[in-house]
Amino acid sequence: MRTYLLAGLSAAILAVSSVGVAAQTKLNRNEIINSLQGAQQEVDLTADQMQKAAIENIRKYPGANSPHDMPLSAKLATLRQFNVEITFDFDSARIRPESYETVGVIADALHTPYLQGQTFVIVGHTDAKGPRQYNLDLSIKRAQAVREALVTTFQVPAQYLFAVGLGEEQLRDPSKPDAAINRRVQLINLGYK
Repeated sequence: MRTYLLAGLSAAILAVSSVGVAAQTKLNRNEIINSLQGAQQEVDLTADQMQKAAIENIRKYPGANSPHDMPLSAKLATLRQFNVEITFDFDSARIRPESYETVGVIADALHTPYLQGQTFVIVGHTDAKGPRQYNLDLSIKRAQAVREALVTTFQVPAQYLFAVGLGEEQLRDPSKPDAAINRRVQLINLGYK
């Protein structure tokens, strides 16, 4: 019991990080805005294409810890994005209460004039513990839970948010597939649609 309590506290205290920025103890809406706004190439990618690519990768390369990157990985890396840790109950899509502040800061950023009217994909990622299909399903549910919180609780317009789960198909640290750093939520800006 004490181990679970310490693990839970550690997860709650774990800092959020932006792409290319060291971990911090407090999420800042300006970091989110700066990471997501700005000129980028025209994006010819949809949330459905991202989801299908993850499913196809699992089907094409069955077994644990696929050594193959998703075909869209290079394209995703070029897009404006932000990574954040949102904690969930164990083996669940229920957002932990301590993460609602984080979701609120994300919503605050999405409500700014700098980002309004742009389309975003909320991408759920897991570590590589457990079966790949199970991880994919859990990541989809978690991305949908974050989207639902943004839309219902924080009034972000639903037509600009899409949820996708990639499971363990795009590990942040492939050398440590079971590490907590791989469990994250990513916001990707697909621009004006």
